[in-house]
Amino acid sequence: MEYVTLSNGVKMPILGYGVYQVTKDECERCVLDALKVGYRAIDTAQSYFNEEEVGNAIEKSGVPRKEIFLTTKVWIEYYGYEETKKSVLESMRKLKTDYLDLVLLHQPFSDAYGAYRALEELYDEGKIRAIGISNFYVDRMVDFASFNRIKPMVNQVETHIFNQQKEMKEWADKYGIQLEAWAPFGEGRGGTFDNPIIDEIAKKYGKTPAQVMLRWHIQRGIVVIPKSTHIERMEENFNVFDFTLSEEDMNTIAGLDKAESSFFSHQDPKMVEWFVNIVEERKNNHDSSKEKKNW
Repeated sequence: MEYVTLSNGVKMPILGYGVYQVTKDECERCVLDALKVGYRAIDTAQSYFNEEEVGNAIEKSGVPRKEIFLTTKVWIEYYGYEETKKSVLESMRKLKTDYLDLVLLHQPFSDAYGAYRALEELYDEGKIRAIGISNFYVDRMVDFASFNRIKPMVNQVETHIFNQQKEMKEWADKYGIQLEAWAPFGEGRGGTFDNPIIDEIAKKYGKTPAQVMLRWHIQRGIVVIPKSTHIERMEENFNVFDFTLSEEDMNTIAGLDKAESSFFSHQDPKMVEWFVNIVEERKNNHDSSKEKKNW
């Protein structure tokens, strides 16, 4: 396993396992499989409604807690200083741990500043080893890095071959913020798995398109958290440390960038309204695995 070192000296695996839209029924088994394969970073969130299952799996796995880098994210419903602090302590209870390795603010809306102050305090108390943000675009990331007492250590954003976040990475590097990719394959949108350039490079190294895309992220220094519910695919995604893409191939992949989201824009007022509605829906449904998306 390769690691990145966050701005506060904490080491984070560059490859982890994400559980977005992994159902409660499958989550415990999937996390156990991931840990068996060798993953040592697990990424969940309050709004995934599977923190308890992640905690159960870690407890049953026999892997020492100190060997696992555990991330969760605070949902918008719990933004604001008091609510955020309570929600993180509740996440710790569900995850069966007395500390978290990384806690992120999940979305750049509502009282994000009040929520972040709670994370700063929990960090000071030693309950969180690192704090950060998710889905904050470049302007908001610089804003947060400039006007908070503790700079975010991580920004988790959509990053894949068609949305490479080149400008984001330049500014993140300037402020010492580690980029982490959600949807490192772009969920296949736009034909990421069938792209002839990726396919040709994959054949050259005797690897799969998925492995090439993950290796490309890793060589850029970006943390990746691919998701699969199949252990064979987990193994495939994990086996990306035995080859190195040439500079020519890295540059070729860089040329695929469209510099636009394959999903949606957080700056679109219609999407902001969608998030407002989703907050209300998740209060009642407690299930994001079958969520209706409007993009």
